[in-house]
Amino acid sequence: MRGRRFRYSALTLVSGAMLGALLALAVRAQDSTALPEPHGDVLSIGGSVTEIVAALGQQHRLKARDTTSSYPPEVAYLPDVGYMRSLSPEGVLSVGPSLILSEEGAGPPEALEVIRAADVTFVEVPDALTPDGILRKIDIIGAALGVPDKADALAAEVAAALSAALADAERPEGDKKRVLFVLSTQGGKINASGTGTAADALIRMAGGVNAISEFDGYKQITDEAVGLAAPDVILMMDRGGDHGVADDDLFALPAIRLTPAAQTRSVVRLDGLLMLGFGPRTAEAVRLLNDALYARNS
Repeated sequence: MRGRRFRYSALTLVSGAMLGALLALAVRAQDSTALPEPHGDVLSIGGSVTEIVAALGQQHRLKARDTTSSYPPEVAYLPDVGYMRSLSPEGVLSVGPSLILSEEGAGPPEALEVIRAADVTFVEVPDALTPDGILRKIDIIGAALGVPDKADALAAEVAAALSAALADAERPEGDKKRVLFVLSTQGGKINASGTGTAADALIRMAGGVNAISEFDGYKQITDEAVGLAAPDVILMMDRGGDHGVADDDLFALPAIRLTPAAQTRSVVRLDGLLMLGFGPRTAEAVRLLNDALYARNS
C-alpha cells in the first residue's frame, strides 16, 4: 500500500508539472499571436526606406526598424534599434539581419564602420529632395530586395501621382504664399528651415515660397530675421513637444506675432514623416500642403 501511494503521489506531481508546462506554452502562444515575432531578414533604417519596403509588398521580410520608421502603423511591433543618427553597432547587429537598408545620413560614422565591417549586406539609400530622387530610392531598394519588377510598377505609380500633384500645385509667382517652416520653438527661439532641406523642397513643390533663403539647412534665427522673412503661413510638424506648440502660444511669440501669418493665424501642421520623408506618399503631402495654403482663395 505504501508503495502504491508513493507511485500515485509521484504520478500526480508529474502530471501537475506537465499541466503547468502546457499552460505556460498556451500563454506564450497567445502572447505570440498578440505580438508576432518577426521572421524576416531585413533591418530598415529610415522612415522612407521602411515605407518603400512596405509599398513593394515586402513588409513581411522586415526583422527590425529604427525609431523614425512609423509608417505603415503595423511596423510598430518590430524591434526598434534606435534613432537612425545615433545607432549603436550592438543594437543593430543584435537583431541578426542579413540585409540592412539604410537611409543616407545614418550614424554616427564610427558606428557605421563597425556595422559595415560585420558579415551583413549593407545598402545605403541616397537622400532625395526631388521626384527623380524618390524614384531612385524605389529602384535601389527594389534591387536590394530582389523585386525589380515590383519596383518598376511602384515607381510608375508614384511618378504619375507626383506629376499630377505638381501640375495641380503650379501657380504664378506673384500668387505664391511665403511659408516659414518652424522645426522647433524651444525657449521661444525659432529654429527654421533655410534652403536645401526636405521642408524647403516640399514648400516649393506645393506651390509656395520658402520665406528663408539666406542659409542652408536648419538654423536658429533671430526675431528680426523672422520679421524680415514676413511669412504668410507657418508650417510645422504635427507632433508633441516643442514641435506641437499650441496656436495661441505660437502666435504670441515675439518673433511671430507681428508677421502676416500671425495676423491671419495661418499655421499648417502635417505629419513629419509624410511631409519630410520623400517616400511613396510625397504626392499626398504636396496636395495636402497646397490645399492648406490656397484653400481660402478657391
